[in-house]
Amino acid sequence: MGNQYTPPKIWTHDAESGGTWANVNRPVSGATHEKALPVGEHALQLYSMGTPNGQKITIMLEELLALGKHAEYDAHMIRIGEGDQFSSGFVDINPNSKIPALVDHASEEAEPIFESASILVYLAEKFGAFMPEKGIKRTQVFNWLFWLHGSAPYLGGGFGHFYSYAPEKFEYSINRFTMEIKRQLDVLDKQLAKNEFIAGDEFSIADIATWPWYGNLVLGNLYDAKEFLQVEDYTHVQRWAKAILARPAVQRGRIINRNWGEDWEQLENRYCAEDIDKVLALNPE
Repeated sequence: MGNQYTPPKIWTHDAESGGTWANVNRPVSGATHEKALPVGEHALQLYSMGTPNGQKITIMLEELLALGKHAEYDAHMIRIGEGDQFSSGFVDINPNSKIPALVDHASEEAEPIFESASILVYLAEKFGAFMPEKGIKRTQVFNWLFWLHGSAPYLGGGFGHFYSYAPEKFEYSINRFTMEIKRQLDVLDKQLAKNEFIAGDEFSIADIATWPWYGNLVLGNLYDAKEFLQVEDYTHVQRWAKAILARPAVQRGRIINRNWGEDWEQLENRYCAEDIDKVLALNPE
């Protein structure tokens, strides 16, 4: 078995062994420094980064705008690699120090909303879109929304971490999470074999939540693991992922709060629609 790890009686934090994200991982919560968050001119203020969890919200907001809803917003970049999520301003709106977080200054309380699923539900209810009002169809959307919320940590924190980010490659960990991700892809593939969209015949927040994770994965935009996971085998997920990507609002939302990739898919901060238009215009296609 080679060198086998024996857990100590009491665990202590070793900041040197955490790999890529060692400088921002720690076993305690709270702010590390004082810094106020910027506030733009719109009622909706989003503080995020264009990771899959961040893309959920910017795609949702762009989809709402495409419907003609009054959902204008400012999206401010939170650089998680630099520890922006531990500023006093961000901790005030999300004590868990995770993106995304939203503040709606149009509400009387202007209370912050955090956790991506909670933000999606809040926006769907506020604007009356992408979620049935009642009945079994609403329940089906919640089924798959919560499925994704429980599954994504296996993809991001599990498979993604050990396959892409861990300082060493461990066969056991990669195999364990690969098996789970392939099982989840199979679950999704079988559901999409019966339905155009995840929760049925209507585009919903279940699709918006799931595409940034599993859509990006099977399209090769996440962890460079297409061949390893044999994603082409999941034909129904492939069909769905490409159809969602073809939506103009998805193309707009996926580039926001990003500072990596091609020039035409990087927009650090979004204050108005024209900000996105200028970036997308750089696409050579």
